[in-house]
Amino acid sequence: MFDYDLIVLGSGPGGYVAAIRAAQLGLKTAIVERELLGGICLNWGCIPTKALLRSAEIFHYMQHAKDYGLVAEKISADLAAVVKRSRGVAKQLNQGVTHLMKKNKITVYMGEGKLLAPGKLEVKGEKATETLSAKHIIIATGARARDLPFAPADGKRVWTYRHAMTPSELPSKLLVIGSGAIGIEFASFYNDMGSEVTVVEMLDRIVPVEDGDVSVFLEKALKKQGMTILTGAGVESLAVGEGGVKAKIKTADGKVAESEFSHVIVAVGIAPNTENIGLETLGIKADRGIIAIDGMGRTNVAGVWAIGDVTPGPWLAHKASHEGVIAAEAIAQALGNQDVHPHAMDKRNIPGCTYCHPQIASVGLTEAKAKEAGYTVKAGTFPFIGNGKAIALGEAEGFIKTVFDAKSGELLGAHMIGAEVTELIQGYVVGKTLETTEAELMATVFPHPTLSEMMHESVLAAYGRAIHI
Repeated sequence: MFDYDLIVLGSGPGGYVAAIRAAQLGLKTAIVERELLGGICLNWGCIPTKALLRSAEIFHYMQHAKDYGLVAEKISADLAAVVKRSRGVAKQLNQGVTHLMKKNKITVYMGEGKLLAPGKLEVKGEKATETLSAKHIIIATGARARDLPFAPADGKRVWTYRHAMTPSELPSKLLVIGSGAIGIEFASFYNDMGSEVTVVEMLDRIVPVEDGDVSVFLEKALKKQGMTILTGAGVESLAVGEGGVKAKIKTADGKVAESEFSHVIVAVGIAPNTENIGLETLGIKADRGIIAIDGMGRTNVAGVWAIGDVTPGPWLAHKASHEGVIAAEAIAQALGNQDVHPHAMDKRNIPGCTYCHPQIASVGLTEAKAKEAGYTVKAGTFPFIGNGKAIALGEAEGFIKTVFDAKSGELLGAHMIGAEVTELIQGYVVGKTLETTEAELMATVFPHPTLSEMMHESVLAAYGRAIHI
């Protein structure tokens, strides 16, 4: 006799969504969490960083009030209050997840979970250790920031994203190592707040997973805002002292120079939280901690599933949530539910968003990747400066680019940089999911005046039909 139909190990955006979907499908469900319901995303990642970035954005607008015919004088930032607001937002959402667990009658166990055997899980809580059993178990333990071997984070001078979210002081000179989404978002935040920011990226361009044109545009924009951007560069060593950090940086020309910084943020990727959870005991296949799964989230061990950041990328909250739904439905189906029909996720339709200033959003193949894949490509670009709403907003920097298969008209990818593009991208995501072609997008009526009109113009531009350029 099993205690539960399903136990979910980890309550991040993958785990708690999987638990809710399973409960909706009538499965007796429990969730195990060692720290805070909602996981990293909600408590220390996606949500609180957006709260910080919103404060920085408003501060930026206040400093440029004159551009809008307004007067704002003696403007200053209260860093402690900015952080307090961000933590308040995270707390509100943590309480929201707690409510959702109760509403869906999901049993919550606070403690460290470890797999003992297929269907058996040990939970070490503050007061006691208990063994639970379930027909199925989902591993959703997420990931953590990867440390640099020669500069482990100390929370004082060398920070991970977690330290960077609750700073006790504003860095005077900040070094950001890594220019992925996390690195660039914090670089943007601290630059807007008044820190002198340097970004070091090993590859030949920043935000390297994005389209090449987006990388070029963002680098120009960030330099214009006063940042120092070093690409094709690496940090050779960090010497941490009481008053700051001395960094030896090797630049693209092969020269090594030493610079001093007050603080360093390390944003060089993530490491999966798969140590000491029983993978080896059960013989679950994993490569450097990343668990191998099929399209539904099944591991090689019957009854054990995995979703989110412990599985192959992209490592994004919304990908984890969707995987959670797929796995929960596949488990319900395995337990006899005839009414669910889960489908494996098409990773080409997962959008990516970076909330720097200007924002970046994308879905599907870049122009270069589409050509590498053998497509004959039609690509169209439309600039923000050609859009009435963008000019009225005072946000005329940016562009939208769409990539099509010249033969079939299939939408292969879309890439944007500029104001509010993280909200606009979903239009293309829906289009890709519905397997749209340029014909449907051209025939769609977009409202005026909106930023979304640029999406239409970008499609038209790919076929030499743009109206406003």
